[in-house]
Amino acid sequence: MDYGPDDEIERDAPEPPFHQLAGILRARIARGDWKPRRPISSETRLCEEFKLSRPTVRRAIAALVSEDLLFVVPQRGTYVRDRSAGGDQGDA
Repeated sequence: MDYGPDDEIERDAPEPPFHQLAGILRARIARGDWKPRRPISSETRLCEEFKLSRPTVRRAIAALVSEDLLFVVPQRGTYVRDRSAGGDQGDA
């Protein structure tokens, strides 16, 4: 199922919440809400916005990291991967 950047988590949907959140975040990245090499909203902020637990938010972020859309810098945050040609991430 495709998700829009302004969708909300549907508790009674057949897809698990982490899958829905990953789709929403994917759509926000595609829309340009977060620019390449810039941080996305914090886990705490995403938990509050979507009323989800931290493990659920982390699972959604992990899914997008595995898709190579995001990368994590320990103690700094989660950043949008630069998908342009030669978009080596280096230090954030």
